[in-house]
Amino acid sequence: MRMKRTKEGSMGRDTEGTGTLGKAMAVLEVVAMAERPQRFTDILMVLRQPRGTLHRLLGHLVEEGLLVQRPDLSYEPGLRLLKFAYRSWSGNRFREIAAPYLLKLHQLTGETVHLGVLRETEIIYVDKVESQQTVRMSSQIGKASPAYCTGIGKAALSVLPSSELQRISARMEFRPFTPKTHRSAETLYAEIAEIRHDGHAFDREEHEAEICCVAAPISVPDHDLIGGISVTGPSYRVSLAQLTAWAQDVRKAAADIEEELRIRSGPGRETGGATPRVRSDAQRPR
Repeated sequence: MRMKRTKEGSMGRDTEGTGTLGKAMAVLEVVAMAERPQRFTDILMVLRQPRGTLHRLLGHLVEEGLLVQRPDLSYEPGLRLLKFAYRSWSGNRFREIAAPYLLKLHQLTGETVHLGVLRETEIIYVDKVESQQTVRMSSQIGKASPAYCTGIGKAALSVLPSSELQRISARMEFRPFTPKTHRSAETLYAEIAEIRHDGHAFDREEHEAEICCVAAPISVPDHDLIGGISVTGPSYRVSLAQLTAWAQDVRKAAADIEEELRIRSGPGRETGGATPRVRSDAQRPR
Protein backbone atom coordinates (compact mmCIF):
# COMPACT_ATOMS: atom_id res chain seq x y z
CA MET A 1 0.00 0.00 0.00
CA ARG A 2 1.56 3.25 -1.10
CA MET A 3 1.40 6.68 0.50
CA LYS A 4 0.59 9.79 -1.51
CA ARG A 5 0.22 13.43 -0.63
CA THR A 6 -3.28 14.87 -0.36
CA LYS A 7 -4.30 18.37 -1.38
CA GLU A 8 -3.95 19.50 2.22
CA GLY A 9 -0.36 18.27 2.26
CA SER A 10 -0.95 15.32 4.61
CA MET A 11 -0.09 11.78 3.65
CA GLY A 12 -2.91 9.44 2.63
CA ARG A 13 -2.82 5.73 1.86
CA ASP A 14 -3.11 4.78 -1.78
CA THR A 15 -5.20 1.58 -2.04
CA GLU A 16 -5.38 1.71 -5.81
CA GLY A 17 -4.61 -1.69 -7.28
CA THR A 18 -5.40 -3.66 -4.13
CA GLY A 19 -8.26 -6.17 -4.03
CA THR A 20 -11.52 -5.91 -2.11
CA LEU A 21 -10.09 -7.71 0.91
CA GLY A 22 -7.07 -5.41 0.96
CA LYS A 23 -9.31 -2.34 0.82
CA ALA A 24 -11.49 -3.69 3.64
CA MET A 25 -8.44 -4.45 5.77
CA ALA A 26 -7.20 -0.90 5.20
CA VAL A 27 -10.53 0.47 6.47
CA LEU A 28 -10.39 -1.80 9.54
CA GLU A 29 -6.85 -0.68 10.29
CA VAL A 30 -7.71 3.02 10.08
CA VAL A 31 -10.65 2.64 12.47
CA ALA A 32 -9.03 0.17 14.86
CA MET A 33 -5.78 2.12 15.22
CA ALA A 34 -7.36 5.56 15.60
CA GLU A 35 -7.40 7.16 19.04
CA ARG A 36 -11.04 8.23 18.59
CA PRO A 37 -14.04 7.05 16.54
CA GLN A 38 -13.63 7.90 12.85
CA ARG A 39 -16.17 9.66 10.67
CA PHE A 40 -16.62 8.82 7.00
CA THR A 41 -14.68 11.92 5.99
CA ASP A 42 -11.81 11.01 8.34
CA ILE A 43 -11.45 7.59 6.73
CA LEU A 44 -11.83 9.02 3.24
CA MET A 45 -9.04 11.51 3.85
CA VAL A 46 -6.63 8.77 4.93
CA LEU A 47 -7.47 6.10 2.34
CA ARG A 48 -8.40 8.20 -0.71
CA GLN A 49 -10.82 5.50 -1.90
CA PRO A 50 -13.81 6.39 -4.12
CA ARG A 51 -16.69 7.53 -1.94
CA GLY A 52 -19.02 4.83 -3.26
CA THR A 53 -16.47 2.08 -2.65
CA LEU A 54 -15.82 3.27 0.88
CA HIS A 55 -19.55 3.45 1.65
CA ARG A 56 -20.01 -0.15 0.49
CA LEU A 57 -17.00 -1.42 2.45
CA LEU A 58 -18.15 0.31 5.63
CA GLY A 59 -21.65 -1.12 5.18
CA HIS A 60 -20.30 -4.67 4.78
CA LEU A 61 -17.99 -4.33 7.78
CA VAL A 62 -20.87 -3.08 9.95
CA GLU A 63 -23.10 -5.94 8.75
CA GLU A 64 -20.41 -8.46 9.70
CA GLY A 65 -19.98 -6.95 13.16
CA LEU A 66 -16.39 -5.92 12.53
CA LEU A 67 -17.28 -2.23 12.87
CA VAL A 68 -20.02 -0.41 14.75
CA GLN A 69 -21.63 2.84 13.61
CA ARG A 70 -22.28 5.15 16.55
CA PRO A 71 -25.30 7.48 16.85
CA ASP A 72 -23.14 10.38 15.61
CA LEU A 73 -22.40 8.26 12.46
CA SER A 74 -18.75 7.73 13.37
CA TYR A 75 -17.22 4.23 13.35
CA GLU A 76 -15.43 2.19 16.00
CA PRO A 77 -14.27 -1.46 16.26
CA GLY A 78 -17.10 -3.96 16.59
CA LEU A 79 -17.38 -6.74 19.15
CA ARG A 80 -16.59 -9.38 16.53
CA LEU A 81 -13.27 -7.71 15.75
CA LEU A 82 -12.48 -7.44 19.45
CA LYS A 83 -13.34 -11.14 19.82
CA PHE A 84 -10.84 -12.02 17.09
CA ALA A 85 -8.22 -9.87 18.78
CA TYR A 86 -8.85 -11.51 22.14
CA ARG A 87 -8.63 -15.02 20.69
CA SER A 88 -5.36 -14.16 18.97
CA TRP A 89 -3.95 -12.69 22.18
CA SER A 90 -5.14 -15.42 24.55
CA GLY A 91 -3.93 -18.22 22.27
CA ASN A 92 -0.52 -16.71 21.60
CA ARG A 93 2.11 -19.24 22.65
CA PHE A 94 4.84 -16.63 22.86
CA ARG A 95 2.84 -14.62 25.39
CA GLU A 96 1.94 -17.76 27.36
CA ILE A 97 5.54 -18.93 27.68
CA ALA A 98 6.89 -15.46 28.49
CA ALA A 99 4.27 -14.66 31.16
CA PRO A 100 6.12 -16.16 34.19
CA TYR A 101 9.29 -14.29 33.27
CA LEU A 102 7.41 -11.01 32.98
CA LEU A 103 5.93 -11.59 36.42
CA LYS A 104 9.34 -12.42 37.89
CA LEU A 105 10.83 -9.18 36.51
CA HIS A 106 7.87 -7.24 37.85
CA GLN A 107 8.34 -8.74 41.31
CA LEU A 108 12.05 -7.91 41.19
CA THR A 109 11.67 -4.29 40.05
CA GLY A 110 8.17 -3.26 41.11
CA GLU A 111 7.79 -1.49 37.74
CA THR A 112 5.80 -2.14 34.57
CA VAL A 113 7.09 -4.98 32.37
CA HIS A 114 6.28 -5.18 28.64
CA LEU A 115 6.54 -7.92 26.02
CA GLY A 116 6.49 -6.92 22.37
CA VAL A 117 7.06 -8.19 18.84
CA LEU A 118 8.55 -6.33 15.89
CA ARG A 119 6.32 -5.79 12.87
CA GLU A 120 8.26 -3.84 10.27
CA THR A 121 8.68 -0.29 11.68
CA GLU A 122 6.58 -0.82 14.81
CA ILE A 123 6.54 -2.75 18.05
CA ILE A 124 3.25 -4.43 18.96
CA TYR A 125 2.81 -4.93 22.71
CA VAL A 126 1.46 -8.45 23.31
CA ASP A 127 1.57 -8.57 27.11
CA LYS A 128 2.13 -6.36 30.12
CA VAL A 129 2.43 -6.61 33.90
CA GLU A 130 1.33 -3.32 35.35
CA SER A 131 3.20 -1.51 38.10
CA GLN A 132 1.43 -1.24 41.43
CA GLN A 133 2.79 2.26 41.90
CA THR A 134 0.44 5.26 41.92
CA VAL A 135 1.74 6.59 38.59
CA ARG A 136 1.43 3.97 35.83
CA MET A 137 2.13 3.65 32.11
CA SER A 138 -0.43 4.50 29.44
CA SER A 139 0.60 1.55 27.26
CA GLN A 140 -1.97 -1.05 26.20
CA ILE A 141 -1.80 -4.62 24.93
CA GLY A 142 -2.20 -4.57 21.16
CA LYS A 143 -0.95 -1.01 20.85
CA ALA A 144 1.70 -0.25 18.24
CA SER A 145 4.60 2.12 18.90
CA PRO A 146 7.47 3.22 16.64
CA ALA A 147 10.48 0.93 16.92
CA TYR A 148 13.08 3.72 16.58
CA CYS A 149 12.15 5.45 19.85
CA THR A 150 11.14 2.61 22.17
CA GLY A 151 13.37 0.34 24.22
CA ILE A 152 11.90 -2.92 22.93
CA GLY A 153 11.86 -1.54 19.41
CA LYS A 154 15.54 -0.62 19.38
CA ALA A 155 16.47 -3.90 21.09
CA ALA A 156 14.58 -5.83 18.40
CA LEU A 157 16.15 -3.80 15.59
CA SER A 158 19.59 -4.57 17.00
CA VAL A 159 19.35 -8.28 16.14
CA LEU A 160 18.39 -7.69 12.51
CA PRO A 161 20.97 -8.16 9.75
CA SER A 162 22.31 -4.80 8.57
CA SER A 163 20.53 -5.08 5.21
CA GLU A 164 17.17 -5.70 6.89
CA LEU A 165 17.76 -2.87 9.36
CA GLN A 166 18.45 -0.50 6.46
CA ARG A 167 15.33 -1.66 4.60
CA ILE A 168 13.08 -1.08 7.61
CA SER A 169 14.68 2.21 8.65
CA ALA A 170 14.15 3.56 5.13
CA ARG A 171 10.38 3.34 5.84
CA MET A 172 10.55 5.21 9.15
CA GLU A 173 9.33 8.80 9.39
CA PHE A 174 11.42 9.67 12.49
CA ARG A 175 8.71 11.80 14.04
CA PRO A 176 10.14 13.80 16.98
CA PHE A 177 7.92 12.77 19.91
CA THR A 178 10.26 14.47 22.42
CA PRO A 179 13.49 16.49 22.17
CA LYS A 180 15.38 13.22 22.72
CA THR A 181 13.81 11.27 19.82
CA HIS A 182 16.05 10.10 16.97
CA ARG A 183 15.70 12.41 13.97
CA SER A 184 17.55 10.28 11.41
CA ALA A 185 18.63 6.76 10.52
CA GLU A 186 22.26 7.73 11.09
CA THR A 187 21.80 8.47 14.79
CA LEU A 188 19.66 5.34 15.16
CA TYR A 189 22.41 3.20 13.58
CA ALA A 190 24.95 4.62 16.02
CA GLU A 191 22.81 3.61 18.98
CA ILE A 192 22.06 0.20 17.45
CA ALA A 193 25.82 -0.45 17.38
CA GLU A 194 25.96 0.26 21.13
CA ILE A 195 22.96 -2.02 21.77
CA ARG A 196 24.60 -4.85 19.84
CA HIS A 197 27.68 -4.45 22.01
CA ASP A 198 25.84 -4.23 25.34
CA GLY A 199 22.99 -6.67 24.68
CA HIS A 200 20.34 -4.25 25.97
CA ALA A 201 18.68 -0.97 24.99
CA PHE A 202 17.35 2.09 26.78
CA ASP A 203 14.46 4.42 26.11
CA ARG A 204 15.68 7.71 27.54
CA GLU A 205 12.37 9.61 27.37
CA GLU A 206 12.39 9.28 23.57
CA HIS A 207 8.78 8.26 22.98
CA GLU A 208 7.10 9.85 25.98
CA ALA A 209 8.48 12.59 28.19
CA GLU A 210 9.42 11.39 31.69
CA ILE A 211 9.09 7.71 30.71
CA CYS A 212 12.19 5.52 30.42
CA CYS A 213 12.99 1.82 30.18
CA VAL A 214 15.63 -0.86 29.75
CA ALA A 215 14.96 -3.65 27.23
CA ALA A 216 16.55 -6.78 25.79
CA PRO A 217 15.87 -8.51 22.47
CA ILE A 218 14.17 -11.85 21.98
CA SER A 219 15.20 -13.34 18.64
CA VAL A 220 13.96 -16.55 17.05
CA PRO A 221 14.95 -16.15 13.38
CA ASP A 222 14.06 -19.73 12.38
CA HIS A 223 10.40 -18.92 13.07
CA ASP A 224 10.35 -15.25 12.20
CA LEU A 225 9.97 -13.95 15.76
CA ILE A 226 11.86 -10.85 16.79
CA GLY A 227 10.76 -8.85 19.78
CA GLY A 228 11.82 -8.01 23.28
CA ILE A 229 11.06 -7.50 26.95
CA SER A 230 11.42 -4.31 28.99
CA VAL A 231 11.10 -2.75 32.43
CA THR A 232 9.54 0.70 32.26
CA GLY A 233 8.99 3.47 34.77
CA PRO A 234 8.78 7.25 35.20
CA SER A 235 12.15 9.02 35.13
CA TYR A 236 11.59 10.73 38.49
CA ARG A 237 11.33 7.27 40.12
CA VAL A 238 13.65 5.20 37.92
CA SER A 239 17.09 6.64 37.15
CA LEU A 240 19.38 5.56 34.33
CA ALA A 241 21.66 4.03 36.97
CA GLN A 242 18.76 1.93 38.26
CA LEU A 243 17.84 0.82 34.74
CA THR A 244 21.46 -0.15 34.12
CA ALA A 245 21.45 -2.20 37.33
CA TRP A 246 18.37 -4.08 36.05
CA ALA A 247 19.84 -4.69 32.58
CA GLN A 248 21.39 -8.06 33.43
CA ASP A 249 18.08 -9.33 34.84
CA VAL A 250 16.24 -8.16 31.72
CA ARG A 251 18.79 -9.86 29.46
CA LYS A 252 18.48 -13.07 31.47
CA ALA A 253 14.69 -12.99 31.22
CA ALA A 254 14.94 -12.60 27.44
CA ALA A 255 17.38 -15.52 27.18
CA ASP A 256 15.21 -17.67 29.47
CA ILE A 257 12.14 -16.99 27.31
CA GLU A 258 14.06 -18.08 24.21
CA GLU A 259 15.23 -21.27 25.92
CA GLU A 260 11.74 -22.06 27.23
CA LEU A 261 10.35 -21.68 23.72
CA ARG A 262 13.00 -24.09 22.43
CA ILE A 263 12.37 -26.69 25.12
CA ARG A 264 8.58 -26.62 24.90
CA SER A 265 8.31 -26.37 21.13
CA GLY A 266 11.15 -28.44 19.74
CA PRO A 267 12.68 -27.97 16.28
CA GLY A 268 10.31 -27.06 13.50
CA ARG A 269 7.16 -26.79 15.64
CA GLU A 270 4.97 -23.72 15.76
CA THR A 271 4.77 -21.56 18.89
CA GLY A 272 2.20 -19.00 17.81
CA GLY A 273 5.11 -17.07 16.39
CA ALA A 274 8.26 -18.94 17.13
CA THR A 275 10.57 -21.75 18.02
CA PRO A 276 13.81 -20.18 19.13
CA ARG A 277 17.40 -20.60 18.25
CA VAL A 278 18.43 -19.97 21.81
CA ARG A 279 21.33 -17.77 22.81
CA SER A 280 22.64 -17.42 26.32
CA ASP A 281 23.35 -13.95 27.67
CA ALA A 282 27.02 -14.40 26.89
CA GLN A 283 26.20 -15.24 23.25
CA ARG A 284 24.23 -12.08 22.55
CA PRO A 285 25.74 -9.53 20.18
CA ARG A 286 28.60 -7.66 21.85
